[in-house]
Amino acid sequence: MSQLYDMLQLLLYDLNSIEITTVNSIFRLVLSMLLGCTVGFERKRKGQSAGVRTFSLISMGATLAMILSIYIPQEYLGLKNGDPGRIAAQVITGVGFIGAGAIIQMKGSVRGLTTAAGIWMVATIGMTVGLGLYIIAITATALILFIFVQLDTLEQRISRGAQSRIIRIRTADIVTDIDGYREVMRLNNVEFNSFYVEYDYELQETRLNLVVLVNERTDFIRLFSDFEKIHPTKAITLANQLSI
Repeated sequence: MSQLYDMLQLLLYDLNSIEITTVNSIFRLVLSMLLGCTVGFERKRKGQSAGVRTFSLISMGATLAMILSIYIPQEYLGLKNGDPGRIAAQVITGVGFIGAGAIIQMKGSVRGLTTAAGIWMVATIGMTVGLGLYIIAITATALILFIFVQLDTLEQRISRGAQSRIIRIRTADIVTDIDGYREVMRLNNVEFNSFYVEYDYELQETRLNLVVLVNERTDFIRLFSDFEKIHPTKAITLANQLSI
């Protein structure tokens, strides 16, 4: 029993050692993979393209960068504490490009901001694991899940089902003001935020994108019917504006 206790003590000392060894390096990589997978599962559950594999790889990559930052000075320069800022400093820049790839912007509709922020945070967690700050990394992961799950639910309750949408209207003439549309939205209890407009003078068409806040009780049939009476209308479509 005493030998087993001594082995466990030695293992714990090795895992918490500031010096990079094979044992604590493997442990840190496995832990960062598990933490990244945990966040990735939640993102995949929300239908995001960046899921378990992406988040686990980002977390492990950041951990490995931090391990190398500490190991190289220890091994070749004899610096016990290493130089954690040498290689790991480039992780933040590299992750920024990955996060930018998760953001999609199309005609005023933005999707992926929260996922991009999660990617940046997971990379930071991976670096924290690489430094051996296990409790802090686990706590940060728990807080991310709290934000993604609990605060999302709270946000929906506060907004009472309000959702951002884009109403796209294509008219058969040139629209010079949107006061009529503003009034229709006010009468239908639709909150107007902003708009984007595109003119086609050759075809005498206006493509109007209205960014609005609606709720589950909004009567879109009545709303679109009222819109159609303002200007000769060729088409009206409703699009999502998501930032998850």
